Formats: sequence, C-alpha cells, structure tokens
Amino acid sequence: MAVNSHDLPVEPDSSDQGAADSGSTLESERARRLGRIRQLRESGTNPYPYRFDRTHELGKIRADLGKLEAGTETDVEVTVAGRVMLKRDQGKLIFITLRDRTGEIQLFISKAVVGDEEFDEINELDLGDWIGASGLVMTTRKGELSIKTSSVTLLAKSVRPMPDKWHGLTDIDTRYRQRYADLIINEEARRTFEIRHATIASFRRTLQGNGFVEVETPVLHVEAGGAHARPFVTHHNALDMKLYLRIALELHLKRLIVGGMERVYEIGRVFRNEGISTRHNPEFTMMESYQAFGDYHDTMDLTEQLITNAARDALGTTVVNIDSQEVDLAQAWPRVRMIDLASEAAGTTLHPSQPVEEVRKVAATLGVNVENHWGSGKIIEEIFADLVEKNLQRPTFVTGHPVEISPLARVDQNDPHLTERFELFVGTRELANGYSELNDPMEQRERFEAEQRAKEAGDLGAGTVDEDYLRALEFGMPPTAGLGIGIDRLVMLLSGSGSIKDVILFPTLRPEAT
Repeated sequence: MAVNSHDLPVEPDSSDQGAADSGSTLESERARRLGRIRQLRESGTNPYPYRFDRTHELGKIRADLGKLEAGTETDVEVTVAGRVMLKRDQGKLIFITLRDRTGEIQLFISKAVVGDEEFDEINELDLGDWIGASGLVMTTRKGELSIKTSSVTLLAKSVRPMPDKWHGLTDIDTRYRQRYADLIINEEARRTFEIRHATIASFRRTLQGNGFVEVETPVLHVEAGGAHARPFVTHHNALDMKLYLRIALELHLKRLIVGGMERVYEIGRVFRNEGISTRHNPEFTMMESYQAFGDYHDTMDLTEQLITNAARDALGTTVVNIDSQEVDLAQAWPRVRMIDLASEAAGTTLHPSQPVEEVRKVAATLGVNVENHWGSGKIIEEIFADLVEKNLQRPTFVTGHPVEISPLARVDQNDPHLTERFELFVGTRELANGYSELNDPMEQRERFEAEQRAKEAGDLGAGTVDEDYLRALEFGMPPTAGLGIGIDRLVMLLSGSGSIKDVILFPTLRPEAT
C-alpha cells in the first residue's frame, strides 16, 4: 500500500554532488582508501564479504514502481546491490546514486532511520564502492524514485577512484585497455555491448527457427584453411607438431554436412595474423552456417533475415543510420555482379577470361597496385576494392566473384570463370560472405593445389592442400550453401560505432608503455 507523505525532504541539486578532492593525487587517494580498509578490518568488518542476497534488480523496481506520484511512501521492501556512483551529504541526510547492470536508483538515507553510528559509517563510503542496501521504495517531493534505506552493507571497497563522470577517459587507448573503467562511466559503451548481446541472441533465435543446430569446432587446426588470410602459428609440445589458430570455421562445419547433420552453424572466435585498423582486429567473431540442398540465393535470403531481425531485436527498429543517412534494412537489397561494378568504375569491360597483361594495364591506368603473381580475377577484385567498395553505403550483395579468389565456391553454371558467391557490403564495410559450396573433390583438389602454388610464390595468405577435408568430400557432400557474417562489423553498424575496437570488449593493443 502507498500513502502520501508531505514531510519528505527535497533531494539536493546535482551541483551539490561530492567527489574526491580534485587536488588529490591518485596515490594519495589510494593511500587514504587503503587506510580505510585497514580501519574496517581492525574494527572486525570484512571490506570484501563473500556474498550478498538481493531481492530486486534496480531496473525491475523502476519498471514496477517508476510511475509513483511525488511524495509517496510504500510498504514495498527491497534489498538491492550496486556501485556507488554519486554521494551527497546533507547533514542528517545522505543521498547515494546506486547503479547495477539494469539501471540506477537513489538511496535516501536518514540519520533518524539508520542511527548515528551506521550513518557515520555510510558517510565514509567512497564513489566506486560496491554496496548492498535494504529499505522501502518511495518517491521524494521532487518525484525521484528512491529507497528509504534502513541498512547498508559494504560489498567491495574501491581502492582506486573512478574516472571523472563528466569527462570520462579522454585517452582512447586507455578506454580500450581499461575497459572495466570505461564501462563504469561510459553509458555509450554499455549500450554498445547490450546491442552486441542482443544481436548474437537474435542470430541464435533466427537460426534455430530455420532448423539449424549450433555446434563447436576446433580452434587449433592442422591446416589453415577456409579463408584467404595469414594464420597465427603455435606448437603442441606433447605431439611435437605445428598447429594454426583457425582463420575460419568453414572446413570443419562442412565436414559435419558430409556427416549428415544438414544444417549447422557456429558463432566463434577466429584469428588472422594481419594488420590492425578501425575495421580489423587479429581476433574477431564470426557466425558461419551451412545448409544442405541449398545454394547461394538461399544464403542471401538468410542473410537479410538474420540482419534485419538482429536490428529489430537490438534496436527496436530496422532503420539504421549509415553515413548520416537513414536506411531501412527491411527493404530488399540489390544483387550486382563484381565484374559489372568493376567494369563500370573502370570505364571498360573487365572479365577474368581476359589475358592477365590486358587487365594489368587497366589497373595501371587506374592507379591500382597489383602483385606480379596475381591473375586476371584477383586484379579485378583489387580494382573493385579500390574504386567501388567506398561507394557501397546501402546494403548491397556483390556476386559472381572470379574463380581465382574463391577456392571453395562452386563455378557459376553460366560462366566457368565466375563462382556462385556473394559478399554483402553495408556502409562500405564487408559484413558477410557466402556461396554455393564446391563439393566436387577432384575440382577442390585442383583449387587447393593452385592455392599451394600461390603460397609458394609468396602469397602468405593463400591456403594449402587439406588432405583430410578432401577425404571427407570423397564420402560425398550434398549440394550445400554456406554463409559467414562478421559479428563485430555488424555490431558496428547497429551501434553506430566508428571502430571495431568499440565493439570488442578487449581489443588487441600495443604493449602498455612503462
């Protein structure tokens, strides 16, 4: 039952909020807090108790009672826990802003309620401390939802002061290196990782709804395959053998299609020993799915469904902002061949069947750098990458990749120089890659051997001959469609983040300067 109370005090303005003395150095503040820890222990209080039982998360209290009228007391008793974000001493009253993962709420602490001794102990709390609190839900005369607190328990003493709430961590590198501090004070960072969680959860629901089974495959591979990338190399001591951190999930998932599982997917970390940029991190998260009896048209349809559902589930809308333009992901996405886009940008017809010298001259005229060992198909891809990718803002399926750059895709039924493959570009970023899977073991061997020759010619990202995978294909793999989506880049799109480091909790960084 709730009753009106006109005697409740008005909480102070935010301008009265206390904080550690701005003149204090980090070391002096740490020393002061460590001294407080010693005092607590000497008095028989453990500043780091083992557990605490709460009855409510703060978001639940707001959801249930957030519309109470101003100046209302209730008989709803709650026990909550969280971090002290603000503390304001008003003589006989203390106001604490408490935060847990679901939100914030104000603790209204009266000396008359908790007693002189506990009131003084509560006043010794510092910003950043974790506490538990019990009391009755109420609203102040200004309408601020609060807990009229009857007891407070210290759950973990913060030794270091939090970053300044208003200025945050101004050094970007420090934000990524000290993600724990960034999350404490940066609401945008917390929102980004909520979007990431919602995106992955949405993928799982959509895939399960389409009959896919989630599986786990090895991270350590005998052969680095499934993508064109330079691998990380490690060594297994007991077996005295070289192993590679996986650069893709593909080849083991397709082994499961051979085994008859028909529809499988995995969301997992992959590793590529390459450069770091706003779009690249050496370890990142991929979702790969494979479905028997389908082709690349099916995977394009699935891609649209997955990403549109993820936007709806994570943002509540299918409209996203791309380069200051609102784009509705629910609208159909165009499907255009790579060679057509490259030809249009080059001002001349390009096709992998053309002599390599002819295509190389076109690239030179356009100022596109190429390697001596590249064939016509690879050069066309490079022309596309240099001249076209930067213009692909709205979701676009780029299809018909040259055979040379698609060692695991089936040849196009109407053009032996192209494959049934697509890449999805959104906001100039590649978000997805998929194709009708090559399931002819003889042709696959030829493709692998071509990759091996490219590696021996100096292409460190080229693959090798994976004999076990070829053996699996010889048992027979049905017509299969495969899809890979970069989770990190998708979250960048949905959250409006400018760097992949913003969407990975602990991105790879240079060693910290000492």
